[in-house]
Amino acid sequence: MTENKPDKEILDAEIVEETPTAPVEVPEPDYSEGGVPSFDHVRDRIEQRYTTSLGSTELAGLGGKEDVASLDKKIADRDKAAKDKLAEIRRAMREQ
Repeated sequence: MTENKPDKEILDAEIVEETPTAPVEVPEPDYSEGGVPSFDHVRDRIEQRYTTSLGSTELAGLGGKEDVASLDKKIADRDKAAKDKLAEIRRAMREQ
Protein backbone atom coordinates (compact mmCIF):
# COMPACT_ATOMS: atom_id res chain seq x y z
CA MET A 1 0.00 0.00 0.00
CA THR A 2 1.21 3.53 -0.73
CA GLU A 3 0.32 6.60 1.22
CA ASN A 4 -0.95 9.76 -0.45
CA LYS A 5 1.47 12.65 0.35
CA PRO A 6 0.94 16.15 -0.99
CA ASP A 7 3.72 17.48 -3.23
CA LYS A 8 3.99 20.77 -1.35
CA GLU A 9 3.82 21.38 2.34
CA ILE A 10 1.12 23.85 3.42
CA LEU A 11 2.36 26.71 5.59
CA ASP A 12 0.18 28.71 7.92
CA ALA A 13 1.14 32.43 7.86
CA GLU A 14 -0.37 35.69 8.92
CA ILE A 15 -0.25 38.98 7.06
CA VAL A 16 1.51 41.80 8.89
CA GLU A 17 0.84 45.38 7.90
CA GLU A 18 3.85 47.66 7.47
CA THR A 19 4.20 50.40 10.03
CA PRO A 20 5.58 53.71 8.81
CA THR A 21 9.10 54.47 10.03
CA ALA A 22 10.58 57.84 10.85
CA PRO A 23 12.83 59.28 8.15
CA VAL A 24 16.53 58.77 8.76
CA GLU A 25 18.63 61.91 9.01
CA VAL A 26 21.56 61.78 6.62
CA PRO A 27 24.69 63.52 7.87
CA GLU A 28 26.24 66.22 5.77
CA PRO A 29 28.66 64.77 3.24
CA ASP A 30 32.39 65.19 3.80
CA TYR A 31 32.94 66.28 0.21
CA SER A 32 31.16 68.67 -2.12
CA GLU A 33 29.87 67.58 -5.49
CA GLY A 34 33.12 68.89 -6.98
CA GLY A 35 35.18 66.63 -4.70
CA VAL A 36 36.35 69.36 -2.31
CA PRO A 37 36.46 68.28 1.36
CA SER A 38 34.47 70.31 3.85
CA PHE A 39 36.26 72.43 6.48
CA ASP A 40 34.86 70.25 9.28
CA HIS A 41 36.17 67.12 7.60
CA VAL A 42 39.67 68.58 7.19
CA ARG A 43 39.71 69.87 10.78
CA ASP A 44 38.60 66.48 12.12
CA ARG A 45 41.33 64.69 10.16
CA ILE A 46 44.02 67.07 11.44
CA GLU A 47 42.81 66.72 15.03
CA GLN A 48 42.71 62.93 14.69
CA ARG A 49 46.29 62.79 13.40
CA TYR A 50 47.50 65.16 16.11
CA THR A 51 45.91 63.17 18.93
CA THR A 52 47.21 59.92 17.43
CA SER A 53 50.74 61.32 17.38
CA LEU A 54 50.42 62.54 20.98
CA GLY A 55 49.15 59.16 22.09
CA SER A 56 51.87 57.20 20.32
CA THR A 57 54.53 59.51 21.78
CA GLU A 58 53.08 59.02 25.24
CA LEU A 59 52.93 55.25 24.82
CA ALA A 60 56.53 55.18 23.64
CA GLY A 61 57.54 57.13 26.74
CA LEU A 62 59.03 60.03 24.80
CA GLY A 63 57.55 62.90 26.75
CA GLY A 64 60.49 65.31 26.62
CA LYS A 65 64.00 66.00 25.38
CA GLU A 66 65.51 64.07 28.29
CA ASP A 67 63.64 60.96 27.24
CA VAL A 68 64.83 61.31 23.63
CA ALA A 69 68.43 61.73 24.77
CA SER A 70 68.25 58.63 26.98
CA LEU A 71 66.70 56.65 24.12
CA ASP A 72 69.49 57.78 21.76
CA LYS A 73 72.06 56.68 24.36
CA LYS A 74 70.40 53.27 24.69
CA ILE A 75 70.43 52.81 20.91
CA ALA A 76 74.10 53.84 20.70
CA ASP A 77 75.01 51.43 23.55
CA ARG A 78 73.15 48.59 21.84
CA ASP A 79 74.86 49.30 18.50
CA LYS A 80 78.30 49.36 20.20
CA ALA A 81 77.56 46.06 21.96
CA ALA A 82 76.50 44.51 18.64
CA LYS A 83 79.70 45.68 16.91
CA ASP A 84 81.84 44.37 19.77
CA LYS A 85 80.11 40.98 19.64
CA LEU A 86 80.57 40.80 15.85
CA ALA A 87 84.28 41.62 16.22
CA GLU A 88 84.60 38.90 18.87
CA ILE A 89 82.94 36.33 16.58
CA ARG A 90 85.25 37.29 13.68
CA ARG A 91 88.34 36.94 15.91
CA ALA A 92 87.16 33.51 17.06
CA MET A 93 86.62 32.35 13.47
CA ARG A 94 90.11 33.52 12.40
CA GLU A 95 91.73 31.54 15.20
CA GLN A 96 90.22 28.25 14.02
